[in-house]
Amino acid sequence: MADVKSILSQWAPRLLSILRIVTALLFMQHGSQKLFLVPAGQMTEPVALLSLIGLAAVLEFFGGLLLVAGLFTRLVAFVLSGEMAVAYFMSHASRGLLPLLNRGELAVLYCFIFLYLVAAGGGSWSVDHLLRRSKATLGSGEAYPW
Repeated sequence: MADVKSILSQWAPRLLSILRIVTALLFMQHGSQKLFLVPAGQMTEPVALLSLIGLAAVLEFFGGLLLVAGLFTRLVAFVLSGEMAVAYFMSHASRGLLPLLNRGELAVLYCFIFLYLVAAGGGSWSVDHLLRRSKATLGSGEAYPW
């Protein structure tokens, strides 16, 4: 019978990648709704790009896209974590202390998931991982792997 700890340690980097991908896909929807009105919601026209909400939309959509791929994961996650902290304090905190009551729990959750990705990286299913592996291979004197 397989050792449970070895199975869990084998799957941890993969589950980290799944967490990153699912979070990023959900996060991208916020940006695509603001930029492209997809999925359809309460917005009737796209936001002005040269506004604070326009900047947020660009970060949400394109930052989410980079996170789906796992490219520049730590840097992008750091920026998005900061965006969600700012969003929480600008849009939610003034309505009350508790995130559940001020409807800011999603901003807090995104903020801390992104902060975790800053520390943990993108996992084994990421472009960052492939680039690190390729760099290690190239450093050993082998030819380019592509």
